[in-house]
Amino acid sequence: MKILIAPDSYKDALPARDAAEAMAQGILKALPDAETHCCPMGDGGEGTLDALLVATGAERHLTWVQDALGRPREAAWGYQAERRTAFIELAEASGLQHLEPQERTALHSTTFGVGELILASLDAGAERLLLTIGGSATNDAGAGMLAALGARPLDAQGQPLPPGGAALAELATLDLSSLDPRLAGLVVETAVDVDNPLLGPRGASAVFGPQKGASDADVQTLDAALGHFADLTAHQLGDDHRQLPGAGAAGGMGFAARAFLGAELRPGITLVMEQVGFDALLDSADLVITGEGQLDGQSLAGKTPVGIARAARAKGVPVVALVGRLGDGWQAAHEEGISAAFALADGPMSLDEALERTPALLADRAGSLVRLLAAWPTPPANGSLGGNK
Repeated sequence: MKILIAPDSYKDALPARDAAEAMAQGILKALPDAETHCCPMGDGGEGTLDALLVATGAERHLTWVQDALGRPREAAWGYQAERRTAFIELAEASGLQHLEPQERTALHSTTFGVGELILASLDAGAERLLLTIGGSATNDAGAGMLAALGARPLDAQGQPLPPGGAALAELATLDLSSLDPRLAGLVVETAVDVDNPLLGPRGASAVFGPQKGASDADVQTLDAALGHFADLTAHQLGDDHRQLPGAGAAGGMGFAARAFLGAELRPGITLVMEQVGFDALLDSADLVITGEGQLDGQSLAGKTPVGIARAARAKGVPVVALVGRLGDGWQAAHEEGISAAFALADGPMSLDEALERTPALLADRAGSLVRLLAAWPTPPANGSLGGNK
């Protein structure tokens, strides 16, 4: 049996590479003759950079930048010199995972560090950029990134605005005259893992603000401030991107990437699958095992397990998802090509215990899965869980 192991990261527990290795260990312990291929994946959120570095062989770089609260942080990024292509993960600089719960402040967090990473890539000679923007702690519509790149957001008195999305309510002028001129020659693709617009009930502030520390009142403040920013941007640039699917990703970074960097917004899992040559890997697979922290109805918007299942379904390869939690509406994933999905917990346990035991739980579940398949009178081969291929 040839098994393609392609998980995303398990939030707060395990990066995708380690998750894939845990699954492989469990499979080979249960079925030593199995052929496994580990292919860590990502959909644009935290951990996607690691998947891209593994897939492309890009060199890993470290650069000191500001985190979402303006503190110094050493952030990783990748560069493939022969293709003059940089890989930048927003979450490395401005990620929610770097903040303690009590530190989360959607009103004042900034994407300045992302701009610093882009500057580092330009200094290295980058002409192409793949920017992944999931997992942010920010809600500033990319204003911090623009400031790092040379733009000057100013209030009515001509003073620079303080960091954060709430300050955009006071924006009077966005001076782009000092924007780094090298950006004009940079081709940008932005990987998004959601399709939300910038504003409104499905917008950045309403949907994602609360997990970044925003109260109900903060959400209203931020939505109005980002709306003001969008109005000024549309007037200044002549194009209005607030309704673009994905504009609300990463607290409005999708909006800024499109409006100011000319980026093409694409589903992150699609971009990653292209980079790793996923279609070719499927051609020799009998089964795909994927997973991430949670599978639910929102996963259909572009999360890794569903993106993988859609690609595998087209080739008749069955997909099983091993996830930390099955949330509301997860059953809809069956219609997208996931043959079966299993939660990891083997009994009542605290969140801390679940996080600590994730590697062992992944190995156990993967091992149990292949034991079940091997127990069939005719074990599935060539993707034939039910004879689809």
